Amino acid sequence: MRGLTGAGPARARGIRPAAATGTAALAAVALFASACATGGTGARDEGPARAASAAGATPSSGAAPDSPADAPDRVDAVRLVKDDPAVSAEVKRDLKPCVADEYPVDVSYGNLTGGPADDIVVNVLTCGDAVGVGAYVYRGENGSYASVFKAEEPPVYAEIDRGDLVVTKQVYEKGDPVSSPSGENVITYRWASDRFAEKFRTHNDYGKVTGGGPTPAPGG
Repeated sequence: MRGLTGAGPARARGIRPAAATGTAALAAVALFASACATGGTGARDEGPARAASAAGATPSSGAAPDSPADAPDRVDAVRLVKDDPAVSAEVKRDLKPCVADEYPVDVSYGNLTGGPADDIVVNVLTCGDAVGVGAYVYRGENGSYASVFKAEEPPVYAEIDRGDLVVTKQVYEKGDPVSSPSGENVITYRWASDRFAEKFRTHNDYGKVTGGGPTPAPGG
C-alpha cells in the first residue's frame, strides 16, 4: 500500500493505456481498409472509435464530457495542512515540494461525515520513499473545512472505504529496521456524534521470510 514501508512496487501508470492505444489504432486501420475494399463507410462500427477516444483522442462536440457533473471541487490540500493548528510543526516543516511544485500528498474526496460537502482525506508522505508521516480528515461545510481527524505516527496511511475511514499503521518490534516492520494495525473508524469512533481493529503479522507484507494464510 502506498504510504507504508515494504508496500510493494509503485503503480505502473500509463502502461496499460499505452498498450490499449496501440491495439485500438491497429484495429481502426484494419477496419478502415476493410470498409474501403467493400464499399462501406466503416463508420457504423463504433468499437475502435470509442477505444481511441478513451485513450485520449479529442471527443466530438456531441460526446459526453470527460468529468461527471458532480465531480468534487478540488481544494488546496497543502494549504489545508499548513493552516491546520492540529498538525505538528515537524510535518509542516517537512512538507515541501519534491520536484518543482509537486508536493508529496495524496488527496481523496468522499462522504465520511454525512455533511453537505465532500470530506477530504489528506496523506502527507516523504519524498524519497513515499512513507506516510501524517493522515488528516477535513469536513467541509459552508465553504470552509474543519479538521476532524489526525494520525501522525509513521508509517501511517488513511483511506475511504465504503463510507468508513480506514487507517493503517505499521508497527515495529525491538530491533526491527525501519524498512522492515513486524506488522500492521488496520483500524476502521465511523463518524458518530460529531467525531470518528473506532469500530473495528485487525492486526497482521508480516512474514520475515518473504521480506515483508502480511503472512499468507495456509493454502493461500
